[in-house]
Amino acid sequence: MANRRVVVTGASSGIGAATVRRFRSDGWDVVGVARRADRLEALAAETGASVFVADLTQQADVDALRDHLAATGPLHALVNNAGGAKGLDSVEASDVDDWAWMFEINVLGVKRVTSALLPLLRRTVADEGGSVDILNVTSIAGLVAYVGGGGYNAAKFAAHAMTAVLRLELNGEPIRVIEVAPGMVHTEEFSLVRFDGDQERADAVYAEVPNPLSADDVAEEIVHAIGRPFHVDLDLIVIKPVAQSAPHLVAKGALSPKSPAAPES
Repeated sequence: MANRRVVVTGASSGIGAATVRRFRSDGWDVVGVARRADRLEALAAETGASVFVADLTQQADVDALRDHLAATGPLHALVNNAGGAKGLDSVEASDVDDWAWMFEINVLGVKRVTSALLPLLRRTVADEGGSVDILNVTSIAGLVAYVGGGGYNAAKFAAHAMTAVLRLELNGEPIRVIEVAPGMVHTEEFSLVRFDGDQERADAVYAEVPNPLSADDVAEEIVHAIGRPFHVDLDLIVIKPVAQSAPHLVAKGALSPKSPAAPES
């Protein structure tokens, strides 16, 4: 039987690239999707994955991805990972163009890709039997609001809701819908994009935070969830570093026990 094949969006860096590596190490055929051809080519050379250059905010690119996949074999899983944040300004002061960008990639991009590839997933089930998976990478920002979250909270709350609705719509089909919601993950680009290329400000996010998550930590959970027996549905996986209790509450410096409370007299 041929290997199972998975599409991973946002594959040029961070969680997406780490997820491609993890799936390949587990023997999956992988199609990594992103805008940056040079990054994808390097990942393909490193891992043996197939790659496809596409801007997921453009319907024509998504349609081309669908047609490419339909012509090259069955599809067993989709990981909607592409996303990002811009700015930490208040709702009042933030740039509406930043909000539009966040909705395009975090919400509408996921909708476009899901709508385009769901028929291919169904075709795989019809041809082979078994089951298939859709996994959306969201964020704890889609579960808990925080000051400065603004457009990113709004976009990720929408992505969380869309994932839940999709799960309801697909009830009765052998299609598992999984959500992975990471907290603080130290990747090379997330905060850099958020702060418009300001490296010093991006680095400050992680300064003195003991052991923020790595991209590979999240990738491991993505591959684990899809690898579970099909009757086991890990609907929502929230993964945070121990130092982070909430989006707005992150410990700095070494973790240590508090002094015990004095016994009552």
